[in-house]
Amino acid sequence: MSFLREVKQYERGVVLTMGKFTGIRGPGWSIIVPIFQTMKKVDMRIKAVDVPDQKVITRDNVSASINAVIYYRVSDAAKATLEVENFFYAVSQLAQTTMRNIIGSAELDEVLAQREKLSERIKLIVDAETDNWGIRVENVELKDFFLPEDMERTIAKQAEAERERRAVIIKAEGEVAAAENIAKAAKMLSDSPGALHLRSLQTLNDLSSDQSNTVIFAVPLEILRAFERLGVDIPSGGSNK
Repeated sequence: MSFLREVKQYERGVVLTMGKFTGIRGPGWSIIVPIFQTMKKVDMRIKAVDVPDQKVITRDNVSASINAVIYYRVSDAAKATLEVENFFYAVSQLAQTTMRNIIGSAELDEVLAQREKLSERIKLIVDAETDNWGIRVENVELKDFFLPEDMERTIAKQAEAERERRAVIIKAEGEVAAAENIAKAAKMLSDSPGALHLRSLQTLNDLSSDQSNTVIFAVPLEILRAFERLGVDIPSGGSNK
């Protein structure tokens, strides 16, 4: 039966009567009068458009290639049918030119570090331009960014130098922290009488757990001074002939 047309849940039917727009048909069966009426079905689901590789030159004169994917959907079936001949092709072409313009206005470091920000700018521009077509842009994702081989090598060397610089800084900060801790410990031991002797005994106890260690016992200076105060002669360590 040619006068009955089915519209699926995810579609809308744009009806023209004698060449003039007369309404939108929702999901279900619709009666279309042959000869006098026609209906074009429009898919309202989200679509993905792959933007092919685009040759771009950044603001700091670096040649590169970039591609993207755009997610959009039809928000107004009537506009998408009446205002643009092929909205799928139109969105793709608009996305390509917009991407080239946005990337061309940014420097290389910005493209590499702020990809999400650039994607949002592209989305806003394309969404505003396609509003009159009944198209709503949901998201834009910049995918691959290709650089010339010599530029990739330069960036790799720069990254390696940056890692080495950070490693030197971290090592220096660790040495400063260790020196500060040693100075604090030395001050605490010097301010507490007998603390150095107790620390020495603890060290000897730790060493004694391994019988293979040879321990040279160093008498703390405090003990030697105590003997001197008692009048005890301390051998100088030299030999008498």
